[in-house]
Amino acid sequence: MKLPRLILRTTRATARVGTKVGVYSATVLGKAVAGRIVTLPEVEDVPQGRMVDLPASAGYSGGRTFVVDVPGPTPDAPTAVLLHGLGCTAYLCWFGSIAELARTHRVITFDQRWHGRGIHSDRFRFVDCADDAAAVMDALGIDRALVVGYSMGGAVAQELWHRHPGRVSGLVLASTARNFRGHAREKLFFSLMTLTMNPLSRVAQPKVERFALGLPDVSPYDARDRVGWGAREFRSTSAWSMPEVLGELGRFNSAPWIGGVDVPTAVVVTTRDKAIPARRQRALAAAIPAAEVLEAPGGHASVVMDHAGWFPVFLEAVADVTTRTPTQRRSAAG
Repeated sequence: MKLPRLILRTTRATARVGTKVGVYSATVLGKAVAGRIVTLPEVEDVPQGRMVDLPASAGYSGGRTFVVDVPGPTPDAPTAVLLHGLGCTAYLCWFGSIAELARTHRVITFDQRWHGRGIHSDRFRFVDCADDAAAVMDALGIDRALVVGYSMGGAVAQELWHRHPGRVSGLVLASTARNFRGHAREKLFFSLMTLTMNPLSRVAQPKVERFALGLPDVSPYDARDRVGWGAREFRSTSAWSMPEVLGELGRFNSAPWIGGVDVPTAVVVTTRDKAIPARRQRALAAAIPAAEVLEAPGGHASVVMDHAGWFPVFLEAVADVTTRTPTQRRSAAG
């Protein structure tokens, strides 16, 4: 099946069952970076990233991904690991936040697998994404960190705590949920997505890999052409990735274990969210003991589209969790 036909059928299925998860997020971000909806956050420069090899270990296949590592104000500043959303890259999701957050924290972000310059793999699974985050921390000499997840990245952040609880000192979960197929229409959509992608995964994966191999190792930033840079960064994720990632999004369900979270947590709720309803974001917060709830008045893509309104709320969430977090152990590399 050709990609345009797959996208058309997926879009029609989405409309029929009434869900906008993932597709909505990627679409609005794509329009934003194309300059058709909103101007990108004004940033003088973005820190230079680099490709990092993640060695294989017991139960982990390893790989190579694009990592941004910005030092904090002091060598013992706490570390924040930022996990981006569906259809984004580390830069595209977080470039407007890195410099200000680096005033208080060492900031780490990276391209997740099947996105941008992330790891190539046979299938896309959140458990592997969580292991990638732990492997990036290992490669950079980081013992524990505040883990921040936006949208899809919020699912990965939850999974990281579940699989590697000793690596997570606190959580900030933004515009995300315990699961993404709560009502009948969503269950139908994600079931259709899984049925579609299972036979197509062998076709999609090599296309994603060939696409990624053609990308340059870095995406030079030009403050005079933020829109052009953003569009290039958005296009660095193959469209073939989306159905596979959406299928995994539909399988995710942290409800059976999220109540066991034992680290300081804040949930940033986007109150006009059309992709993940605010009530579902609040349900996530209610399931986590002592989670702080902070509300931002924008929609799902506020991290880019309403950065000026969203970012102060996000900073407040980070400060809250950091204040409630016991002193982190540092490594010499930190």
